[in-house]
Amino acid sequence: MPDLHMKFWPPGLPQTVPLPSHNVALNLQEAAAANPDQVAIRFHGYQLSYGAFHDQVERLAGWLQAHGVEKGDRVLLFMQNAPQYMIAYYAILRADAAVVPVNPMNRGAEMEHLVQDTGARVVICGSELLPVVLPLAEAGKLEHVLPAAYADMTDPAYDIPLHESLQGLTDVYCEGPGVTPFRAAIAERHRPRPMTAEGEDLAVIPYSSGTTGNPKGCVHCHASVQATIHGGAAWNPSLEGDAVHLVTLPLFHVTGMQSSMSIPILKGQEMVILTRWNRETACKLIERYRVTRWRSIATMAIDLLNTPDIARFDLSSLRGIGGGGAAMPEAVADRLHQLTGLDYIEGYGLSETMAGTHINPVQRPKRQCLGIPVMEVDARVLDIHTNEELGPDQPGEIVINAPQVFRGYWQRPEETRKAFIEIDGKRFFRTGDIGRYDSEGYFFMTDRVKRMINASGFKVWPAEVEALMHRHPDLTEVCIIGTSDPRRGESVKAVAVRRAGATVSEEDVIQWCKAEMAAYKCPKSVEFMETLPKSGAGKVLWRELSEKEAAKSREIAL
Repeated sequence: MPDLHMKFWPPGLPQTVPLPSHNVALNLQEAAAANPDQVAIRFHGYQLSYGAFHDQVERLAGWLQAHGVEKGDRVLLFMQNAPQYMIAYYAILRADAAVVPVNPMNRGAEMEHLVQDTGARVVICGSELLPVVLPLAEAGKLEHVLPAAYADMTDPAYDIPLHESLQGLTDVYCEGPGVTPFRAAIAERHRPRPMTAEGEDLAVIPYSSGTTGNPKGCVHCHASVQATIHGGAAWNPSLEGDAVHLVTLPLFHVTGMQSSMSIPILKGQEMVILTRWNRETACKLIERYRVTRWRSIATMAIDLLNTPDIARFDLSSLRGIGGGGAAMPEAVADRLHQLTGLDYIEGYGLSETMAGTHINPVQRPKRQCLGIPVMEVDARVLDIHTNEELGPDQPGEIVINAPQVFRGYWQRPEETRKAFIEIDGKRFFRTGDIGRYDSEGYFFMTDRVKRMINASGFKVWPAEVEALMHRHPDLTEVCIIGTSDPRRGESVKAVAVRRAGATVSEEDVIQWCKAEMAAYKCPKSVEFMETLPKSGAGKVLWRELSEKEAAKSREIAL
């Protein structure tokens, strides 16, 4: 890898940092032992110290083991941002099991695939998601369901209430086959066996959708998870001292999981949790709790800047802002700098790398830039046809060798094999992203090898949505493409062929999709055709449909 970026390396930061391979749950145990009275979590008037946080984790880990969870077992975590999410995440690891984080927008077909693919027999979920999970328990596919009502860890009198759809809920009334309310499990006061999972043992399996239809699990061990926790903590000067973190990124996603939860826990710092994004609430929380660090996506930052009369809020405590998911527009970065005096620090990572592999150096960031490779990361750019290594300003596929790279796709040896290439005796992950680095070693995104739609920072993989939509009884063919959206960047569009005699409408299809898949994956529009264009080999010409859609958008813009 060229070392052009080393002249811009953060001052005082070593090029390598010790990367422990012990169980991630030990990070919490050590933080609680060092300062048990330190506030760990604030959530709508409720607060939890590190000592109390660790105690609840121990109890829940003990419950899981008492009910058959063994080392290496997979446990689904299906929940929105809340204290219970953090407790459950660390309890699963403390029980020597592996966390399978699930997008809380997922619905029936998606959950069924995850249960079947992981072999998980236990799910810890938000109580509002119990209707999605119960059919699987009733069918005997799940043995234990632990629903948690977020309202159980709030102060009802607090002046910033929980989202109205979640108010008034309690896990006491959650019932069904195999159901044990979250609070009841903790109240049983079980204690776990000594921790044995470490280093190369299973820790987290985030699911990354891809080009072949169903999502596939990215196998991470404790060592790869620790790499971005400890590396990320070392990279960020805003983490020094008594940092306070605003948690708005979804914790099921690796960036939120690592940057907004596990890094603060490693440092024993305070986290202020927001379940549903709301710009005014975010401003109030920053002002009230003197938040110092906020990781977000570009769309959140844009929305925050559009808060009416934003100058009435005191945001002066912020000393670190940034994120990823999509490039931050230049004009928005300017406005954010004018408001806070801070640069929005952009980075790059994937589920396969457990968050960041590239981050902009805080002292010299570039805009709309992925950043430079962080500690221990060897990133190169290869010609997409020949695999020849390319030089500065030559676009090609970004490939990465790093301690945070996953071990492979869960139970998919062939896809794992295709995802890696050997260079100079080292195993590099093929990201599928087309990028380049400039003469100073900063990386930039230019395109993607893989077919993907970026809707408000959420990655939508057309093949997955197509696979789900092929279940529709009135459709025979479906092709998913992206369409221009002034607010979201891109939206999902379905081009479909009706089954003979069917009269299903666009709205019918959209409503069916909302019941079967996460909202961000659902097509916002459906165009019906007599037949889809195909190649001589019978493959749908999705690119042709995409180009027609892009031309249509340009005509409308003119």
